[in-house]
Amino acid sequence: MTALARAARRYLLPLFLLMAIAPSAQGTEVLASWDEGEAKQSIVRFVESVVAEGSADFVPVPERIAVFDNDGTLWGEQPLYFQLLFALDRIKALAPQHPEWKDKEPFASLLKGNVKAALAGGEPAIMQIVMATHSGMTTDEFDQIVSDWIASAKHPKTGRLYTEMAYQPMLEVLSYLRANGFKTFIVSGGGIDFMRVFSEDVYGIPPEQIVGSSGKTSFEIRDGAPLLMKLPEINFIDDKAGKPVGIHQHIGRRPIAAFGNSDGDLQMLQWTCSGPGPHFCLYVHHTDADREWAYDRQSSIGHLDKGLDAAADSGWTVVDMKKDWNRVFAFEK
Repeated sequence: MTALARAARRYLLPLFLLMAIAPSAQGTEVLASWDEGEAKQSIVRFVESVVAEGSADFVPVPERIAVFDNDGTLWGEQPLYFQLLFALDRIKALAPQHPEWKDKEPFASLLKGNVKAALAGGEPAIMQIVMATHSGMTTDEFDQIVSDWIASAKHPKTGRLYTEMAYQPMLEVLSYLRANGFKTFIVSGGGIDFMRVFSEDVYGIPPEQIVGSSGKTSFEIRDGAPLLMKLPEINFIDDKAGKPVGIHQHIGRRPIAAFGNSDGDLQMLQWTCSGPGPHFCLYVHHTDADREWAYDRQSSIGHLDKGLDAAADSGWTVVDMKKDWNRVFAFEK
């Protein structure tokens, strides 16, 4: 063996091996809030397999698309969806302008502090609340209202800003995927305009990578200035079977990784993990009543029933929050 060959073996081989194990090391370091176990390792194995050039599972960077539900997957969703809590606060703020609400449901119950009675009307009642609080203003005005609320409103249980209720382990997954060439999207039943206000600051996901439910919008010119008005009409519901449709319309590529926490995410995971080539699907299972909440099959918020069964049948990763996360929120000591 020549001196040059010996030098190459001495210095280049260790460098090659270091490069080969870099994704795993990075996963171990970055996913610091994940306990060592199958859930964490399944994420790392998948990422390593799709980024390793020359491997059978290699996926080119443009095709590395990962989609995430928001409520209950990236941040909390109990005792009510955070956007609904925003809408309830807006009802109180707008009540002086609507004296008729004191005799009209679901507003009358809300103004009396009886949220349970107000929501007893189900989806139609929720739609009335959302339309009353998310329309009749310009898109810029709505952005400012959400921005002001998200900067000051506190969660009723933790007393923390809602943006502090983001799950630290999932923030680490987002960063880990992006460090390995993935483009990350939110695909949520929540309002697209609502999430766009804070998604970049909280998740590092820019507004153009948000897929969500939306109301109709119209272009108008007022006093010589063009603007967009939010109308009291539903445009698209990005939930359940609507999620794959929203992905197709907004993203134009089938994801290779999908993350959810409820039956509302089931079709998104099915669509992702039925595609050709390597794919990865994960459910966040809320099992920690002490640090967060424990709920699944019987819950009206974040209902997870068919999804649990599908995950078991399909071999998807299910995160046991209590066992798999050594930290839930960044503010934990």
